[in-house]
Amino acid sequence: MHGAHDAGAHRAADEHEHRSWATLAVLAVAEFMVILDVTVVNVALPSIGRSLRFDPADLPWVVTAYVLVTGALMLLGGRLTDRVGRRPVLLAGVGIFTAASLASGLAWSPESLIVSRALQGLGGALLLPSALAIVTTTYHGRQRAIALGLWGAIGSAGAAAGMLIGGVLVELLSWEWIFLVNVPVGLVAAAAALRLVPAGPPPAARVRLDLPGALTLLAGLGLGLYAVERAPVRGWGSAATLALLAAAGALLVAFAAVERRGRAPLVPPSTWRARSLRSGAVLMLGGTGLLGGSFLLNTIYLQEVLGASPLETGLAFLPLALAILAAAHAASHLLTVAGSRAIASGGLALMGAGSLLIALAPDGAAYARDLLPGFLALGVGAGLTFVSVSVTAMADVAHETAGLASGVMTTAHEIGAALGIGVLTAIALGAGSDLALGHERGFVAAAVVAAVLAVVAVAALPEVRPAPGSRPAMH
Repeated sequence: MHGAHDAGAHRAADEHEHRSWATLAVLAVAEFMVILDVTVVNVALPSIGRSLRFDPADLPWVVTAYVLVTGALMLLGGRLTDRVGRRPVLLAGVGIFTAASLASGLAWSPESLIVSRALQGLGGALLLPSALAIVTTTYHGRQRAIALGLWGAIGSAGAAAGMLIGGVLVELLSWEWIFLVNVPVGLVAAAAALRLVPAGPPPAARVRLDLPGALTLLAGLGLGLYAVERAPVRGWGSAATLALLAAAGALLVAFAAVERRGRAPLVPPSTWRARSLRSGAVLMLGGTGLLGGSFLLNTIYLQEVLGASPLETGLAFLPLALAILAAAHAASHLLTVAGSRAIASGGLALMGAGSLLIALAPDGAAYARDLLPGFLALGVGAGLTFVSVSVTAMADVAHETAGLASGVMTTAHEIGAALGIGVLTAIALGAGSDLALGHERGFVAAAVVAAVLAVVAVAALPEVRPAPGSRPAMH
């Protein structure tokens, strides 16, 4: 009898562990879907532009609308998770993201696609923080370490795989399928989440939502990016450009005032007292901006100037993606020897060198000879930078504010991608219809920005050396 009881207990424990890993699988699929959509669209942009007759100056908004809304509303999504509950917010995020993916695949005009992409971003802003909160509260001890490691690895893999998957879908089917493929995945993920994701404790009703802060941040950044991206057409000194920039500046000042005086700001002012977090967020924003802008510029260059197919373009980015992953893995070991400041500044210097190599490519560039060395330098530099900056940013953060600080870094990551795409494409499109010249100008600007960020890393980033054996993860 006693043996039967023990056997039943063991079966129950095994079933609980199986259920736990099944929960992680559902959350990982949802995360992969959201992260994938940051880069999967890049390869399809030329096809989308031709199909929907995009103005070239508006085409970057297919990517920008998504990452900007995700980044600007991410912290609000985290607060909503605390107030409403983790599973309801997760299901809402999956539902909005899936419906917006369907709308994106059925888009009939530039405006309809940009709006549906913004709604995808809203879904991502709800899904990511709620899913991560479920991961961190469902698992404990060694299981939590494994779960968070897999979460970080899947996030990196999603961004890396996006270009290749996008190329395959566009080449074999059409650009619409980069969005439509999310629909069955999202429906299955929602059904599985209802069954497998625990309901969690009752929500904290006292948690306040800083809706004015989130909306003024989104409006200010969006208006500023619109002004920058239209400036090559309207003129940098035109009345329309200056008025839009002034309005964007006023909204961002209003955001700062709301955060300083509000009862429940998205980021309490005391959070910024940590020098490591301040400098880390700035460098994360800048580094992601360089990488996001370079993805977009190179995609357009490969297809519109060199005549590569979508699949060839996706394959061209594979070495860069693998270089990021390899360098990120190496950085976790190098940090204990060289320290975060040297790794971050060295990584940014490599990103600058890679950008300069790409800028120097001749008009009839050969991929292996003229572009691949720059791609590899850019990828290695990005991997080193992201890991060292992430580790440093969290070094001086108190345990009770670690979740908030992590949210700040994720927000900087997403907003940085939006800013990088907006600014670098505006510089490139300033060359008019000469895409080769615009590509060169964009990467010269990227090299200059990377050099400035490397100096900032040397001057402002605190020195951190993790203990041997620790394994920091890249965002």
